[in-house]
Amino acid sequence: MSAPARPPLTLSVAPMMDWTDRHCRVFHRALTRRTLLYTEMVTTGAIIHGDRDRHLGFDAAEHPVALQLGGSDAAALAECARMGEDFGYDEINLNCGCPSDRVSSGSFGASLMGTPDTVARAVEAMRAATRLPVTVKHRIGIDDLDSYEHLTGFVRTVEAAGCDTFIVHARKAWLSGLSPKENREIPPLRYDVVRQLKADFPHLTVVLNGGVLTLDAAQDALAWADGVMIGRAAYQDPFILARADQDVFGESAPPVTRREAIEAFVPYVAAQLEAGQPLPRMMKHTLGLFAGQPGARHWKRTLSEQGHKPGAGLEVVRAALEGVPAEVLDARPGVPAPQPA
Repeated sequence: MSAPARPPLTLSVAPMMDWTDRHCRVFHRALTRRTLLYTEMVTTGAIIHGDRDRHLGFDAAEHPVALQLGGSDAAALAECARMGEDFGYDEINLNCGCPSDRVSSGSFGASLMGTPDTVARAVEAMRAATRLPVTVKHRIGIDDLDSYEHLTGFVRTVEAAGCDTFIVHARKAWLSGLSPKENREIPPLRYDVVRQLKADFPHLTVVLNGGVLTLDAAQDALAWADGVMIGRAAYQDPFILARADQDVFGESAPPVTRREAIEAFVPYVAAQLEAGQPLPRMMKHTLGLFAGQPGARHWKRTLSEQGHKPGAGLEVVRAALEGVPAEVLDARPGVPAPQPA
């Protein structure tokens, strides 16, 4: 049996704990059909010993979607990679970049950059267990292991195990002394390091991650990187994704409006409400849809205050929409707003 088609890595939304859950991904898919989406990091222990449907289940509308795994045991990672393929994911990604204390104490996440042989064994085992592409997301260094020589040694070792795609967060991580939030902001961005990595390994797929705040910035980076991963900007101002299919992937269809995105999301929300999910669990991912626009405060306040009431349903979404001007709801990215007569 041939391997599944490889998902495009040109533009993706980063895996973010407590943010990029299945509800978030369905909403993002209402804005962009082509951008690759990632799950939150899921640990091997949670999958093997927990509720697999809860941890691995996703909506078919999310494709292309990648499963990010956290762990260091090669056999456990291989088992979870096999499950990921069975559930229908398009890619398996190994997290070697998360700097949280909880992750580091478990000897996975960013701490794996200190043991490239462990990563290589894991990649080799996962590749043997699945036909899906196996990729690695990592930092440019950790603690005092932050030389370019260490980074290239890590890449060479993992490449030798069969990995050809490296998603590089262009910051080092301090495993002690900085919180996860500080590790996203304090270590300086070093795009030059990632650019040099691509130059020195032209045969590998190198994806840039870290500090990319706009689609224009992503397109600038695509002049030298094979792909760009957008993180919190895609969550805090998700409408930046609306231009992606046209501007990045060359689609001819016009970008969606905010109203169209919400209308596309509503049937999913209705189904989740019917299944017993509370409204805020879905709609929290839309709070940034009107960032910087008239009506943004009304949208967020209505969803936040009324959405938490018992039995809250789609009437809250309609009430939130009523406070947003039509010219904001129907504005199409890249199309000048009509001028008043």
